[in-house]
Order: sequence, then C-alpha cells, then structure tokens
Amino acid sequence: MPLIALTAITLQVKGFTHPHTTIGNNLTGEKDTIPPPVKADTIPVKPVISDSLRNRNDSIRAGLIDTTIKQKVDTFNFKASRDSIDAPIEYKATDSMVLMVDTKQILLYGRSEVKYTDVTLSAPYIALDQTTQMVTARMDKDSIGKIAGMAKLTQGGTTTVSDSIRFNFEKQKGITYNSFFQQDEIYNFAEKVKKVDAQTFFAAKGRFTTCNLDTPHFAFRFKKAKFVNKKVAVTGPVHPEFEQVPVPLYLPFGIFPLATGRRSGIIPPQFTVTEDFGIGLEGFGYYKVFNEYLDAKAWADLYSYGSWRLNLSPSYRMRYRYSGAFTLSYQNTKFAFKGDPDYSQTKSFFVTWNHTRDSKARPGTSFSASVNAGSSKYLSLIPNSALVSAGGSTGGTVGASGGYLQPINFTNQLQSSISYQKSWIGKPYNLTVNLNHQQNTQKRLVNLNLPDIGFVVNTVYPFQPKEMVGAGKWYEKLGVGYNGSYKSLISFYDTAFQWKQLIDTLQWGASHDIPIQLSLPALGPLQIGPNFSYRERWYAQKFIRNWNNTTEKLDTIIQKGFYAAREISMGISLSTAVFSTFQSKKKDGKVEAIRHTMRPQIGINYKPDLVSQYYYRTQVDTLGRQMLFSYFDGSIYGPFSPGRSGGISFGIDNNIEAKVRSKSDTGEAESKKVKILDGFGISGGYNFLADSFKLSTFNIYARSYLFDKINITANATLDPYKTDPFTGQRRDIYAWQGGDGFSLGSIVNGSLNISTTWQSKKKDENKKSIDEQIKESGEDQLTQDQMMQQMEYVRRNPAEFTDFNIPWSVNIGLNVSFARVLQPDYTFNTEFSSSLNFNGDFNLTPKWKVGANGYYDLRALQMQSFTMFISRDLHCWQMSINVTPIGLYRSFNISISPKSGLLRDLKVNRTRYFYTE
Repeated sequence: MPLIALTAITLQVKGFTHPHTTIGNNLTGEKDTIPPPVKADTIPVKPVISDSLRNRNDSIRAGLIDTTIKQKVDTFNFKASRDSIDAPIEYKATDSMVLMVDTKQILLYGRSEVKYTDVTLSAPYIALDQTTQMVTARMDKDSIGKIAGMAKLTQGGTTTVSDSIRFNFEKQKGITYNSFFQQDEIYNFAEKVKKVDAQTFFAAKGRFTTCNLDTPHFAFRFKKAKFVNKKVAVTGPVHPEFEQVPVPLYLPFGIFPLATGRRSGIIPPQFTVTEDFGIGLEGFGYYKVFNEYLDAKAWADLYSYGSWRLNLSPSYRMRYRYSGAFTLSYQNTKFAFKGDPDYSQTKSFFVTWNHTRDSKARPGTSFSASVNAGSSKYLSLIPNSALVSAGGSTGGTVGASGGYLQPINFTNQLQSSISYQKSWIGKPYNLTVNLNHQQNTQKRLVNLNLPDIGFVVNTVYPFQPKEMVGAGKWYEKLGVGYNGSYKSLISFYDTAFQWKQLIDTLQWGASHDIPIQLSLPALGPLQIGPNFSYRERWYAQKFIRNWNNTTEKLDTIIQKGFYAAREISMGISLSTAVFSTFQSKKKDGKVEAIRHTMRPQIGINYKPDLVSQYYYRTQVDTLGRQMLFSYFDGSIYGPFSPGRSGGISFGIDNNIEAKVRSKSDTGEAESKKVKILDGFGISGGYNFLADSFKLSTFNIYARSYLFDKINITANATLDPYKTDPFTGQRRDIYAWQGGDGFSLGSIVNGSLNISTTWQSKKKDENKKSIDEQIKESGEDQLTQDQMMQQMEYVRRNPAEFTDFNIPWSVNIGLNVSFARVLQPDYTFNTEFSSSLNFNGDFNLTPKWKVGANGYYDLRALQMQSFTMFISRDLHCWQMSINVTPIGLYRSFNISISPKSGLLRDLKVNRTRYFYTE
C-alpha cells in the first residue's frame, strides 16, 4: 500500500484534491528535489476570442477590439461526490501526516487539530475517514508513560476533554469516553457522553461539581443526565459525596439551570429558629420575568408561632432612560400564644420605592424617587437585623463605600424624597418640585411635605449689552436674581391617623427673596461687594400664646388666614487673601515649607425694623417671668428676627498645607503638597442698633483630611453671654464680666465627625473586591437598588463573603453632637447624642479570617450592638460562624455553603435568634 508523508494540507472536498500540497521532510523543513508530476486538467479548455464590443453601438471602432486569447475555466461542470460536505475541513499536525489512498483515510500524529465550521478537534492522534465521515481522536502517552495530551472537542461554546472521541462531521453527532466538560460554573465528568447535536448531549455514570480540582472536594453523582448547552441540566437519581465518600441522601431527580441572566423560577427558603417566633422558613417565593423591562419577586416568611410576612417587589428598567424598584411588605407578628398573659399581635406594613432616570434621556429635566415609609413598629419586629443607610449620623457599620450603615432595628428616623427638576436650556430659570417624608419611629410622628416647590431665576444683568466691549461700565455689572419657594407640611401620629387631623394640621407657606448685587473693581488686594436684598414670607396661620391665671398655664390659639411679613437688608463687604510661608532652613529636611493662607472678610450692614408688629411678650410662669414670642413661631419658614440692626459682620477662613519631600519609585527625592488643615475659621457680628445682645454668637468650624486617611469635620456655636443657671435663658451680660473669672462664653451646640479606613495591601492587585464583583456581575440585569441590596446582604453576612485577598482592614467612625433645646416648660436643656462605629477583620492564616463589627452608645455608655465572625476558606466551600451576643436581637449562626452563586441555596445553615426587651 503506498504511503505519502504530507504536511500543511487543506482539504477542500471529500475527493482528495490538494491544490496547495507541499511534499517534503516535515522535521527538517527541506523541500524534495524531485518535483511532483504535473497532472493534466481534466476539464478541456477551448481558446476563446473575447469580443466584448460585438453588436454594440460604441464610439470605439473595431480596430480597438481586444483579440487576445484567454483561458476560461468552467467551474459549473464539476460533478461533486454525493458524500461531499458543505464546508472545507482544515487540519494540521506538528509531527507527521499520513494519507491512506486506498482506504481514503488521513492519519495525523503529534499536536494535531481539525477544524470544520464551528467544530474544533485537537488531540495527539486523529484519524479522518472519508467513507464514513467519521473522525477519531484519542489521547497519547510519551516514552516514559506521561500523558502527552488529551482529546478536545469544542462546539457551541462547550469544550469536552476526553480519553477518546468519535465524531461524525456530516451528522454532527459523536461519542466521547471519560470526558470532562464545563457548563457555566459547573464542572462535569462522565464515563460516556453522547452528543446528538450542537446544543444537546447525554451523559452516563458521571458527577458534577463547582470545585475546579481534578479530584473535587465534593460532587453530585448521577447515572444518567441530559445537558442543553447554556440552558439546563436534568439528571436521574442523584446523591452527593464529600472527599469521594458518598452521602446516603438521594434525590429522585435534579434540575440545574445553566442559563445566565434573569430567569423565572422558585426561590428556595432558608431555615431559621428564633426564640420569639419559633421555627421559620424565610424567603420562600417565586421570581417572574415578564420581559426585558419588567420582573417581579414575591416571597413569604413563615414562623411556627403564627407570625408571617408577605413581600412583593417588582422592578423595571429601560436602558438609557430610567430604572426603579418597588417593594411592599405586610407582616403579622405574634408574641406567645392566645390565652398567655404576654400574648400580643401587631400588624404593620412597609413601602420602599427607588427610581432613577438617566440624565441623557431628557437633557434639562430629571426625576428621582427614594421612598422608605410604613408603620413605626415594622422595623423593630424584623428578627434578622438588616443594615440601612444612616447618613453618618447614627450608629452602625462603616460600609466599603465610606458611608455608615446601622442595624434596621435601631433605626428611628425614616426619610423619603420624590424630586422633579426642570432647567430651561439657554434661559436662567430653574424649577424644583419635591415631595418629602420624615418619620420618627420612636415618637411615631410623621411629617409630610406635599409638595415643596422652588423656582429660581439666576442672576441677570439688565444694563449689560448683549455684546460686551472692554471692561464695561460699573452699572453694567448690576445683577438681580430671584429665589422663590413654596412649602406645605402635614404632621400626624400613625397611632391616631384621621383624615380630619390631616386637614387641621396642614400648614403652608411661601418665601420670596430678591437679591441685588454689584461687582465693583478691586482696590488693589481688596474685593468690594455691595449688596441689597428684599425678602417676603407668606404664612397660613398665627400662633398666639396667652397666660391663663386659672390654670396657671399658657393657652395657645391658632388663627388661620393669610399673613405676610417683609424684610429689607443692605450692606457692603470687603475681602482679601493673605499668604505667609515658612521656609525650612534644612536642605535635607522632610518638610521643605509650610504655607498659611488667611481669607479675612468684613462687612457693614443695615436692616430696618419691619416686623416688630408681629412680636409680643407674655407671661410664661407663676413667677411672672415674660418671654418674647412671634405670631409666626412654629411656622414652616419661621419669623424674621425682630428689631432693626446696623453693625458689622466679620469672619476669617484659614488653610494650612505643607510641602514635603518623599522618595519616588526610582529613589529620587520629589516634592508633594500635603494638606494639614483644609479649613478653619470663625464668623460673627456686632449690632450697634440693638437694645440688648449686641454681640452675636460665634460660628466655629474646622475640617481636615489627615494623611489621606482620617476625615475630620467639626462645628460649634459659641455664645458670649451668661445664662441663667436654673432656666438656661440668656442674660445680657458678657461671659467675661463679673467676678466669676474670665470666660469667652459657652458652647451651646456642636458636632464632631471622625472616620477612617485602614487596610493592608492586596495580595493580588488584579483581583477585584466583593463590591466590584457584585457590580460587574449584575450591571446588565440588576437595577442600582438591587445591586445595593446585594452589597448590603454581603455586609450583614460578612463571614460568608470574606475577602482573603486583603489580610487585614479596620474601619472606625465617631459621631458626637449636642445642642441646647427649648423644653415644653420654656427652659433650656442640652441634648447629647453620640456613637462609635467600628468594624474590622484580619487573617489568622491564609485560610482563616476573624472579624467583628458594632457600635457603642457614648451617651448611654454601653455597647448597643456587637457581632463577631470567623470564616474558613475550604477552596470551593466556605464555613462561617456569626455570633451577636449584644443587641436587641442576639443571634448565633453557623453555615457551610458553596462559593458558587449557582449552589448558594444548598448551604447548611443553623441560626438562632434571642429577643431582648
């Protein structure tokens, strides 16, 4: 039998015609010196005289006709074999290639590859049989018995690695033996796989797992299964095994979704146990995808003692236009059993709505909504303490984004906002419409602003020509603006809700402000700015207090109507900037220079008395003590300050920065600026025309971002007058007067916020964080609100999502605030609130991590919430233990779960909650 050694052959049809055959030594690359015999063309060629101009009317004469003889090949007379395929087969081999002419076979040795349409087959040995349209590939071993390569078949996005493969190109069917293949996150092995088409294949005696090791830590064993590529896998009886030890737990069948993106289906529940609610199944429901724009999720939480909660959450999205989500929850909470002295039942609800619109959808307009409202008791009755945004003002956990999150059980302030904004392009008009909601869950007081409307006209210059020439005249820089707003307010307690109460408590008001300013040329380093302002406020009621000698209390009367008050003020201000630099004398010192910038400002102002008629004095106690009140106290906008004023205002702002030397990556010294104080200042005023309290309070502030790590913000108000030790009322005596010693005054309110985040460098800088992975994995399918919910789930279950790539991290936030507040008995009392928030974790070993989070109430001097966790990385699984020994809801949780999101619901979980009064 003749043998011909070939290499780099392209097979065009099943008849072995090789127009580009290179015959030679494949190992040396040298060409054969004997040329191949020239084969005669089987199609006869006739001389054809091309006369393209015959029988045509053309200005070119017959003398210009081309009579050149050309060879024409008729490709349509070729008769193809009935066993031909519809596309060429490309194949190559690195070792050698053998053509079996008699049996019509090609044998490929070495790293060989065969390509046909979307099918790619590679193996150390491949045999192609033209007669049966069958290709056979198998693994091979080298001279020392080591596997030189496996047989690989790729089609439809699925790659199968096998000991041997038999595949029919014409029918697109095949059989593989001892095969490995991957479907999304699932790694599969089967002793025999039968491929019936490009998308469907059957497997026998195999396993599947999410562990990517050759010998996986766990797997699910099956006898037979059907796989539909990137859609679903269906098995017969299936059972799990751990470390190759079978677990005697069988399921009659298994259905495993392989499709990515959103799919409708049942949401499996999670088992839990609580002391107050009993055994529970949480999160059992159904997820429905209506179309690419709308989906919905409905689920329920059921407990053995009779409590339950129903939830419905539809979400919608229109790419490049808007997206949003709505959630409605209703819960029926029962404590103890009927007949028990401690039995109680509470029904409550909660509503959330989040809506955002792409700013590019309609330039000049925007609409957004963030609604969080419901029964005041709803949050405190949730057994699992979820985290909500606290805006950095209350206790909680420092989130990865730098904001603060607090347990939902301790949330006592709820806020909602629906906003619409409109800007007229090319015109100075701006319209804002807001609907706001504020709810104190502790006092159960609800405030609704329905609506707040703001209309602003940016500063216009009526005397300025359309085309400025030069610097312009001074009067051309006269600017006039307008700032108007309308507000309405409804207040009620959710325990005594009545429609009549809404009407009785309705307040509304409006404010109009017309500022007039003039920019004058600078006088050297001084900037001069005169100003004039007219303000007017509208009120819907008067609030009148009268002393009742019989009851010895104040009686209050609310008089409905339309009332207005006006105020005019004018002045002129001067400002400048002063710079000072300290240059270091040490040439090699760490600090090169320190620069201090001061921006002092002083102003002269005058305001006539236009509102004294709206003020009155009345007795407030049995001692005959009187206080000054306004008819518009308690209104939405509040009253104007009484009396005329004429005086000065002053203030100074400072910032300090240093220029330090630091070594670059190349070892050379380079300079960079470091901010020491971003801002520090004080402001106040003095009223020469006031009858008393001529010196105003002083506002003091400071802000800094030290070492690019510590963010500090502080504010305080200093009152320079003495106060009555019994009532807290101010006295018209300076704090430094009298024989009590020297004092600048007393701090009547202030706040301090300090936050910092410290963490080690990542082990792998290219590996993304948990938050980044969640955002990227859901950016095409999830709304912004849904992504935030996923990240909140990660934060409240830190042990399940431990990032071992960061060896250690610490986050700390301190919030302190206090204020002097007028009490119902018309005395003043200082109210203090503070919290210390912290969380952190560190790696005990590369596979063990320990962490904790919580917050400490500095006012009550006790820990309000504290949670510890320990986590173990088990390669494809993760074990986590969470313990909350302190808080309203104490809990203990241990779970072992696969890392794969596809098998998250297969986790082994044990949770206990303990409610404390």
